[in-house]
Amino acid sequence: MMSEQPAVATPVARVVRLDRISIAALCGAAVLFVALAALPFVFAGPVQNALTTVFLLATMASMWNLLAGYAGLVSFGQQAFLGVGAYTLLVAVRAGVNPFAAVPIAAVVSLAVAVPLSYGLFRTRGAYFAIATWVVAEAFRLLVITVPALGGGEGATLPPTGLDPVLRTALTYWTALAVVTASLLGIWLLLRSRIGLDAAAVRDDEQAAVAVGVRASRARRVPYLVSAAGFGAAGAVLFLANLRLEPASIFNVNYSANAFFMALIGGVGTLEGPVVGALVFYGLQFFLADLGAVYLVLLGLLAIVVMLVAPEGLWGRFSRWTGVVLFPIGYRLRAGGVHRGRRRT
Repeated sequence: MMSEQPAVATPVARVVRLDRISIAALCGAAVLFVALAALPFVFAGPVQNALTTVFLLATMASMWNLLAGYAGLVSFGQQAFLGVGAYTLLVAVRAGVNPFAAVPIAAVVSLAVAVPLSYGLFRTRGAYFAIATWVVAEAFRLLVITVPALGGGEGATLPPTGLDPVLRTALTYWTALAVVTASLLGIWLLLRSRIGLDAAAVRDDEQAAVAVGVRASRARRVPYLVSAAGFGAAGAVLFLANLRLEPASIFNVNYSANAFFMALIGGVGTLEGPVVGALVFYGLQFFLADLGAVYLVLLGLLAIVVMLVAPEGLWGRFSRWTGVVLFPIGYRLRAGGVHRGRRRT
């Protein structure tokens, strides 16, 4: 005979993409965006300039992390697209285009330039790819120097916009906020798509990924093109903020090195890490830049300490300890309560 036993509680697990923490983080990010958008009505130029710099740093760090952390492409030549974006804005403004409306044009032109470059660069791998990207950036710098219409080696100044300086500062701030928001949101959506999954698979094991049908070339090319567009937009905003453009400055490899440093400090392969790294980098720059060469030594020591103590980065270590992921990419297993049922014997 079958008899029923008392109810037994059985744990139930759920497969989710967004849990309560990540939903709260998305809501918090939306509130933060609104607050930052309203900031120019409360705070003056110096605060806006500082946050504009932070936004640009976060954009560059996140775009570099998209390449290295998720697509496995370590590049030290992304400054090439900073320069392309900046000089595109210069040409557009001289042609009569509103300088702030020219920022999306700079992103599109940078993406277009990256398309033919990718077919040559992707014939290399590893360190050869990193060196090849740096060589391309240097070639762009030398090319710009030979064009007198772009200012040659002396560079160029942004043509007068006729805007009040206070309004120009605010518009530059809002443009930088739009660029960093679009960059972070675009990266998050890309990585949650099939292409993001393919890129991670190719990064981890290209042969195995190809064996199961992943198109390795597309999985690498799409993140590369997105990163180029992001750096191009950042270069255009950088020109808007500084009002002065010089080949030796805009094509400087330090931009890629700084992006690498920020991603490393915050956590390569995480969405939140580059933003944390950008905040840390700006703080160090703000408080220690007056120390000259000592500042660079301190940056190097900090990078070494982080690699030894927390190779996953500051945010990576925090996330591993707490299990907190603010903006998850894949699916995760979460407890969903208990199921009470009766056992039959």
